[in-house]
Amino acid sequence: MSQTPTPSQVDWRALAQTLFPQGQQISEKDHFLSGTAQVDGRTVTVVGTTGHTPIGIEIALAQASVILQTVREHPGRPIVILVDTQGQRLRHRDEMLGINSYMAHLGKCVELARRQGHRVIGLVYDQALSGGFITSGLIADACYALPDATIRVMGLPAMARITKVPEERLTELARSNPVFAPGPENYLRMGGVAEIWHDDLAQALSAALATDDSADTRAAVGLERGGRKWAQRVIQAVANDVPLNG
Repeated sequence: MSQTPTPSQVDWRALAQTLFPQGQQISEKDHFLSGTAQVDGRTVTVVGTTGHTPIGIEIALAQASVILQTVREHPGRPIVILVDTQGQRLRHRDEMLGINSYMAHLGKCVELARRQGHRVIGLVYDQALSGGFITSGLIADACYALPDATIRVMGLPAMARITKVPEERLTELARSNPVFAPGPENYLRMGGVAEIWHDDLAQALSAALATDDSADTRAAVGLERGGRKWAQRVIQAVANDVPLNG
């Protein structure tokens, strides 16, 4: 019986050395990353995942704990989230224990950190799928990605099974509609990814942390880039209490 090949994985240790040339103290336990690093002479908190691991209740709580500890003990310290996940863990145990509540708790902790003045940066360095991406990279102040990262809400075969739309049709739509297509370029067009980092990762991270802007402009950016043409229009119509003209 043939088996689906396991996607190649990015070595987080090599990434950390490139991303934090001034030094880092990051450890891994059961695919959960946590620790600190130095950027421009400042200490930043680092949290994330590796190995395409799904986010179960344990990792969700562990990430939330690190973020809350940073808010409590290190006011204003920047937080860098390293994203590599296949999404939330789809197990009966996690579902029965309320994985949705754990994911919501993690998202609320990230939002709390942002509201308390912590600059939160997400970096998709490998995979980013579904709920695991929403409660990490997408809820940060800004999300960035490496060129070879894989970002998607759902794989086209799974999407075809659920929507009953033929996979061939979805593949065709993916050529022109970034909502259906995986890859950082499409999320860049939609405004979900602020930039794709190609060269000097340390310099790119330094610039991202130095950007003092927590306003959510993703809908406007998506409209400007042509990837999301209605989100900003709907927002403006609701905010101004005017009819939506299409």
